[in-house]
Amino acid sequence: MARDHDDKEDRLVAMRLRIVRKSKGLSQRELARRAGVGSGTISQIESMSLKPSVSVLKRILDGVPMDLATFFSFELTMDQDRVFRRGEHVNIGAPGIKYLLLAAQRPGRNIQMLHEYYEPSTSSGRHVLSHAGEECGIVISGTLEVTIGDEVHVLNAGDGYYFSSSLPHRFRNTGTSVCEVVSACTPPSF
Repeated sequence: MARDHDDKEDRLVAMRLRIVRKSKGLSQRELARRAGVGSGTISQIESMSLKPSVSVLKRILDGVPMDLATFFSFELTMDQDRVFRRGEHVNIGAPGIKYLLLAAQRPGRNIQMLHEYYEPSTSSGRHVLSHAGEECGIVISGTLEVTIGDEVHVLNAGDGYYFSSSLPHRFRNTGTSVCEVVSACTPPSF
């Protein structure tokens, strides 16, 4: 229970920092320069890979400028982030697979959207996946083998899939080039 609370707090700090930074028209690099912190610090906080101490957060906010009380008290609405730029997506993949998750830090997401890249001969894993919900996707380039239950389908650029996620499923690049896929799942499983 305490870990869930910590995760929620980390998400809120990350979201608040991104909102403040963007509202001031600052890049991550520019805010880091103004605050006198390492160039990757802002990115790490916004992607939740670094939990800042109060002193580091205060130092960063001095670069805005904004005090801690204002930072933690402004109204945070779900409509703050409507656009997500290249480089802002969080990679939740594994070796040979890139899963770029759109709006990763947005609490209360009802849809999970991924921009996926499978290197040749890679797969979503040796074991099939199964979870609540529905998912769909479209192959942008390359070849993707999609196993759904006992059925195996080979999809190429322009082909798509849509199925109940409770069916055992697996994805594999059977081609000789990188396979690019855009997919969505509801409710989010990552």
